Amino acid sequence: MVQAVEDQPAKRWKEADFRELGLNSAAARRKFKEIYGLTFVQYARARRMGLAFHEIQKGSKVIDQQLNTGYRSASGFHDAFSQIMGTPSKKESIKLLTARFLSTPLGRMLAIADQDWLYLLEFDNRRGLEKEIERLRNRFNARIIHGDNPLIQQLERELTAYFEGKSADFSIPLYLAGSDFQRSVWDLLQTIPLGQTASYQDLAILLGDKKKVRAVGNANGANQIAILIPCHRVIQTNGELGGYGGGAERKQYLLELEKKIASNSQSS
Repeated sequence: MVQAVEDQPAKRWKEADFRELGLNSAAARRKFKEIYGLTFVQYARARRMGLAFHEIQKGSKVIDQQLNTGYRSASGFHDAFSQIMGTPSKKESIKLLTARFLSTPLGRMLAIADQDWLYLLEFDNRRGLEKEIERLRNRFNARIIHGDNPLIQQLERELTAYFEGKSADFSIPLYLAGSDFQRSVWDLLQTIPLGQTASYQDLAILLGDKKKVRAVGNANGANQIAILIPCHRVIQTNGELGGYGGGAERKQYLLELEKKIASNSQSS
């Protein structure tokens, strides 16, 4: 269903279209909502509005995009557009971000990116995810639409290789939206070798103040780009796993997976 929308993102879907695809429309819609967290109609509408936004940014007339997206009245288009994207007349101040759910052995992850940067990668049931997304919207005056782009496709390929135990090499550009201290912690996280761990105290000492253990822990928990910024590699001083936004079972799984990748890399 997602591929059908991507093949025809401007299409307004009807019951007959589901039958042509060989799908039971009611069952397909229920499954879609279960997987993606929004209805198929909401997804398709957001994609149409995203296309309209791109065209308006490039200088297209609002009336043209109103007609292209199937709205006969300007007020109907304006209301639908504003609900999803913000006011069209403020195109210069609005940043457009693309969101897509990615399947992994540990459950779905939500990726949010533009053409140049990855801004967020989290497990979709992480506590506080809605607030993270809201902060992202507010920070960049952003509108987030469901869709796809080359950067997310590249991320999907690299995550697939990672979970298959083939590689932990990620080349995705990361946008680190945080304070100077938070970014210093996130930079340190990326220096922890694959297959190894460090304690919160280790990181505090490397930052020059062993008393900042709690601050390091808070910055670790504020990381919005899971796996690529490996906050899961930080454990307690006594060797216990400690907390993880994605849950302790996922943390254990990731650490064991990375030990295997590191071992395979050394033996090859």
